[in-house]
Amino acid sequence: MAYGAVRGNERRQLPDEVASYVREQIMSGHFKPGDFLRMEPIAEAVGVSNTPVREGLLTLHSEGFVQLVPRRGFVVAPFTRQDVRDLFWAQARLAGELAARAAKKITPEQVDRLKSVIEQLDEAIEAGDKDRIADLGHAFHREINLAADSHRLALLLAGVVRHLPNRFYASLESHVELTREQHALLVEALRKRSARKARTLMEEHVVEGADYVIEMLEKTGLWEDEEPES
Repeated sequence: MAYGAVRGNERRQLPDEVASYVREQIMSGHFKPGDFLRMEPIAEAVGVSNTPVREGLLTLHSEGFVQLVPRRGFVVAPFTRQDVRDLFWAQARLAGELAARAAKKITPEQVDRLKSVIEQLDEAIEAGDKDRIADLGHAFHREINLAADSHRLALLLAGVVRHLPNRFYASLESHVELTREQHALLVEALRKRSARKARTLMEEHVVEGADYVIEMLEKTGLWEDEEPES
């Protein structure tokens, strides 16, 4: 049974790897809206067969990143600045609700873990370690989501978060000047069991990242053929 479980996990992970790779290529501007996606080069780049490639592209189709053209295959869908803002709006609302729930249930031990994560995150930011920044940023939010004890809501949030590559979140954690202050204020609101304050701080923390990600995507050339926003 253990072997079967591993094989099952591998089968689920391979399409996820494909989806992550293609998502990254879209966000980096390598795959442009309107481009048809050939399965063979993607399979070679990820190191898988065509079957998980198709499954991964179907996942991206359900997320709106690609479109399926009958008898022609998958094509990169348009991705707008408003799409980015909508993703961050959805993240902010879900994360804000989880933070509010966490404020009502969090334990002193969980507060201490959050403080420890903040200290490690500060060190990673100072060192410019982007991989560790991404891991610790996720760890910070994961601790809050665990404290909220709302598994289904946390899964919904995870589904929205994965629409953007991890490198964007790492860059946000290290770029936004108020990040460290926001983290500290949020932990304090959780410690004081102030659900309203925790919700507000979390929503502000998440939603302000939209404009920065839009700026990053503009630099990749994702919208180079479009008129800039006024």
